[in-house]
Order: sequence, then structure tokens, then C-alpha cells
Amino acid sequence: QVQLVESGGGLVHPGGSLRLSCAASGFTFRNYAMRWYRQTPEKERELVATISSDYSTNYADSVKGRFTISRDNAKNTVDLQMNSLKSEATAVYYCYVYRFRVVWGQGTQVTVSS
Repeated sequence: QVQLVESGGGLVHPGGSLRLSCAASGFTFRNYAMRWYRQTPEKERELVATISSDYSTNYADSVKGRFTISRDNAKNTVDLQMNSLKSEATAVYYCYVYRFRVVWGQGTQVTVSS
């Protein structure tokens, strides 16, 4: 079945960097757009970045210029490089794909704190 497994979360100081990775399985990865979302207890789940099957990308205004989404179709992974992190980036980050239905990963916690 379709499975998404995130990794790479952790604690980082403001201004620091972190790289998240999502390993996908159970579908033809290269044919699908992939997304990263994030959620805090206070807010609804927010779309952070999208990468299409043709490698085109889109970002939330709040992360443009600091976050980069990329994909490796040989490894079936989609990464999110996060630089110049701010405290408001603290959230659980989820990988997402829509293949006949919405599929979420289990999430990985990112905490930005001094």
C-alpha cells in the first residue's frame, strides 16, 4: 500500500538549518506531485511546499527564499531543506501525496528554540 515515512526532525536554534526527508513506497513516485505540510496545535494544517512530477515548485509566502523542496525519483524521496529557521517554524511536518485519495505520513516534529 502507499506509505510515506518522514525523518529528519529535531531541535534547532533560531537561524539554524534542518533537512527533512520523506521516503515513499507503494506507488510510481515519479508520476506524482508531492507536498510538505506543517501543523501546530493552534493552527490548521498549512501547505509549506509542493514539487510536481516535472520538478516545478511552489512555496508558502512565509518560507519563500528559505526553504527548498526537492525530489529524487531514483530513491523515491522528497526532501525539505529549511534554512534561517524561525521559532514560528515549530510544528509537526507531514509529507503528502494524493493518489486516488489523500495519503499522509506520520509526521516529524521540528522545534526551533534557543
